[in-house]
Amino acid sequence: MAKRAPATEKITRDDLEAKFASLQSGIQGKVESKKNTLITVAGVGAVVLMLVVFMLGKRSGKRKTTLVEIRRV
Repeated sequence: MAKRAPATEKITRDDLEAKFASLQSGIQGKVESKKNTLITVAGVGAVVLMLVVFMLGKRSGKRKTTLVEIRRV
């Protein structure tokens, strides 16, 4: 004989809304805790990128500089 599954209750709209709300609040809590860290990392990365671009531009400028000498006769 096959066993019968126990009778289940119907899932209501309120049940779904409550479950989704609890999932959403959990995700938002994790995002809020990581937000400050992500902002700091992005800021440091931007500063490092600007420094690298500045240094590469400075080197490139030294190599391409034309030296003009003017002599008086």
